[in-house]
Amino acid sequence: MADKTTTLDALRREIDRIDDEIHDLVMRRTRIVEDVRNVKRGERIKIRPAREAEIVYRLMARHRGPFPRRELVRIWREMIVATLSFEGPFSVAVHVPEGDTGIWDLARDQYGSFTPMTRHANPRAAIQAVRDQQATVGVLPLPRSDDTDPWWRHLMTRSAMAPRVIARLPIAPASGRVDQPEALVICPIATEPTGRDRTYLAVDSENGLTAEQAVDALRAMGIETRAVASWRDDDSPLRFHLLDAAGHFPADDRRLADFGETQNLPKVHVLVLGGYAEPLTAEELDKVIAVDDAPAIAKKAAPRKKTATKKTEKKAKGRGR
Repeated sequence: MADKTTTLDALRREIDRIDDEIHDLVMRRTRIVEDVRNVKRGERIKIRPAREAEIVYRLMARHRGPFPRRELVRIWREMIVATLSFEGPFSVAVHVPEGDTGIWDLARDQYGSFTPMTRHANPRAAIQAVRDQQATVGVLPLPRSDDTDPWWRHLMTRSAMAPRVIARLPIAPASGRVDQPEALVICPIATEPTGRDRTYLAVDSENGLTAEQAVDALRAMGIETRAVASWRDDDSPLRFHLLDAAGHFPADDRRLADFGETQNLPKVHVLVLGGYAEPLTAEELDKVIAVDDAPAIAKKAAPRKKTATKKTEKKAKGRGR
C-alpha cells in the first residue's frame, strides 16, 4: 500500500510540474501576442480566421497519444479567443431562431466561454450589428435550399466594408452526431487562403440562368462548384444563386469578374461572398496515433539541454571578464 501511495504522489508531483510548464508557456505565448498587437496597431479588425484554422490543422498533424483531438481543439480555441481581447474589443452577434439554441452553442464553442455575445431573432439584425460594428462577427445558420427569405442575399453588395463569410462552424464536429447544426461566421474582412478552402459565390441573372447552368458554366472555366440555394424576388426579373466553390477566390478574381462576358452570358454577374477553411473530418478527429518511444524523446532532448548549459556557462564567463 505504501508503494502505491508513494507512486501516486510521485505521479501527481510530475503532473504539477508539467502544469507549471504549460502555464509558463501560456504566459510566454501571451507576451508574444501582445507584440503581435503592436505590429497590427491601426488595423480596424484584427481577427484572422485563416491563421486560426492553420493553427488547428498544424496541431492535428502533430498530435500523438490518446488525448481526444476535439478537446484539444477546444483548448486552443479558448486560448486564441482569450487573447483576442488584447488586440481590441471583440464581440459576437448570433442569430438564434426561436426555440433553437444550437447556433448559440456553436458560437459559444468557437468564440469562448466569456466572450460578449448577443442574441438576434432576425438574421438581418445580426448582419446589421456587424455592419454597424456593434459586433465584431456574426454567426448565422448554414444556408438551406428551402429558405424563403435567405439571409445571404443581404451580403450581396460590392462595398469594401460589407460583411463576408469568414468561417464555417463547427471546426471540430461532434462524434457520431448526424443532427448537429452548422453555421457560418460573417465579418467585414477579406479571407486568406489556408490550402483547405471553399468559397461562396453569389450569381445574379436577368436572363433566367438556373443554378445548374451556372455550375456547368463555372466548371467549363475549371472551377468546381455545387449549388446551395436559390432565391427570386417576385417584383424583379433577377434570380440569385448561392454556390459553394472548391478553393480560395479573392474578391477581385478576374475570372469571376469577367464571367458573364467570357461565358457569353449577358446580364449575369458573380460576386464573392467570402469563404471558409474546411472543418476537420471525423477521420481526422477520431484518429489515434501512438506516442513516440519515450527513451527516443529523452535522447533527442538531451543535446538541447547540454547546449543550453554551455551557452549559460559562456555568458557567465563573459560577465566575469
